[in-house]
Amino acid sequence: MFHAHAVAPICYDLRMMKTRMAAMAVLLASCCLPANSPAQTAAETGALQFTARITPTAARPEPVRQFTFYVLSRSYADVAQEVASTDVLPPRDQFIDELKVSPELKAWLKAHDILDLTMPGLDKALTADDVLHVPEFLLAYQRSNSGGVTNGIPKPKYNDADKEDHPEKYEKQKQEYYAALRKFIRSRPETMSGMELEMEGVNPQRKWLKIETDHKKRVQHLAPDVAQTKYLVAKADTDLDGHAGIAHLPAGSYWISSLNFDADAGDARVRWDVPVSIQAGQTTRIDLTNLNGTDARAASAP
Repeated sequence: MFHAHAVAPICYDLRMMKTRMAAMAVLLASCCLPANSPAQTAAETGALQFTARITPTAARPEPVRQFTFYVLSRSYADVAQEVASTDVLPPRDQFIDELKVSPELKAWLKAHDILDLTMPGLDKALTADDVLHVPEFLLAYQRSNSGGVTNGIPKPKYNDADKEDHPEKYEKQKQEYYAALRKFIRSRPETMSGMELEMEGVNPQRKWLKIETDHKKRVQHLAPDVAQTKYLVAKADTDLDGHAGIAHLPAGSYWISSLNFDADAGDARVRWDVPVSIQAGQTTRIDLTNLNGTDARAASAP
């Protein structure tokens, strides 16, 4: 026989089990909620609105249309420096040691803050002893004063044949020539003028400029990738009026950057790397113009 008083405990146990399961489900659901819930996001983030315009010379401002701007957590200039520090230029002395020039010229270059031997006024950095001691300088001096353009310049009496057959005679006549030439240069320092025109073939500056150019190209290639993979917070494209906006940016300090890409209008080419502060619950507005941009034609940063 079925008894009603036996059903009551069973029903009570089932209700209790359902209540506990519902409470556990609520607890699990609360644990799985994202850290930035809508309420938390609204309280801890802000928005950014900006307009980009360029003013060409003697013209009206023009909007920078459909151009991508990047919000970075670090200045793009600093990012480029970071990349450059991993692609270090060779030390100056190491570069000089690897040149295919005489040991005497290498020593002279290390002792002077000069790499461009074709620069005007090179003669002002030279002495008579430098000309006689460094084979490249002596050859350049002889060439620049050859053909009878310089009156009274000493002429060598030694010849290469005597170097093997009559070494003592060769050395004596060579030293006599050097002594006479040293005296002549000291009395006529203007005869060193024009030597730079004869130094192109051994000029280290050309090779150094290539090393610097290759280094800069590598940094220009890598820096935008590093900026976007390590420091990118958000990005936005401007509309036809040069306007763009980004919502839900965590409060903090950022940079609006065009990376190493140029925006242009007329004769103006501009890059931006502008600091901006985002306040929670507020919209930050900023105008990007020539005034807070950098002339891309004169920009030193990659």
